[in-house]
Amino acid sequence: MAQVQIDNQILTEAANKTVLITGAARGIGAATAKLFNQHGANVVIADLARFRNVAEELITELAHPERAIFVPGDIVHWAQLAACFKTTLTRFGSIDIVVANTGIMESTPTLDLTPDEEGNLQENREAERVIDVNLKGTLNTLRLALFYLGSSSDQPSKSILLVASTSSYFGGTGVTAYVTSKHGVLGLLRASQSKAKEQGVRVNAVAPFLTPTHITAGFAQQWREKGLEENTPERVAEAIASVALDREREGDCVMVAGKYLREMESSRAELLSTWIGADVADFMGRAMQFFVSIGGYVLPKKY
Repeated sequence: MAQVQIDNQILTEAANKTVLITGAARGIGAATAKLFNQHGANVVIADLARFRNVAEELITELAHPERAIFVPGDIVHWAQLAACFKTTLTRFGSIDIVVANTGIMESTPTLDLTPDEEGNLQENREAERVIDVNLKGTLNTLRLALFYLGSSSDQPSKSILLVASTSSYFGGTGVTAYVTSKHGVLGLLRASQSKAKEQGVRVNAVAPFLTPTHITAGFAQQWREKGLEENTPERVAEAIASVALDREREGDCVMVAGKYLREMESSRAELLSTWIGADVADFMGRAMQFFVSIGGYVLPKKY
């Protein structure tokens, strides 16, 4: 496994860049906004309209509040999210980094099979909302970022950072909708690489383990009492900024688990033949080259 060291010197690269962060009024998003702004970046705090007061209070706490704005918008709604990007361009002239941070978790078990009074199993709309926000919303953010950050440079300076999760790799926590959605975010990271190269943009991710926020409030104290490693929003923000600013990173995902930082995607590639066997790994490699040779997967016609 590739150990990652955060080089604080790279944070100086943030100066005068414009960073749009979704879900930035609280938690990891707010810590990320503070860190980028502290190092001279313009920050756009994109979040739901109901968090306006929280976001505006956050801006007063920033090192350079004149370099920050709040833009309301729901990432699930295309027009609202597109307006966030347009407002950013109007205010700051360009966008250099987009952090797709917004994420929610279900508050009741997704696979609860308790019937209603009539003996029927009802649709789980909360689980659908989790998948909408975490996966559809991240896809919306990714597409708009690729569109607005695209350039013809051979050395991409602009980047997109997807906030995945250790739940992107592991699924034993039982939060079904959240785990499913975060596996999807990892799929977006992998599936977007060819388009990102075409657009001259780098797409990477971080995968935080438990980080004390409103999502983990229900068991954070018990976690500490067990002496388990935990993150802080600031620690995750350092990883986000470091990965987003590092021009050598393309398609990487850095797991952040307290003092442990590991690059997951390159390690997965190195272990592939051990995992599935050298013969299957060779076959899969030749199969992928086939798709490259024909210009990509040939999409089926609508039916």
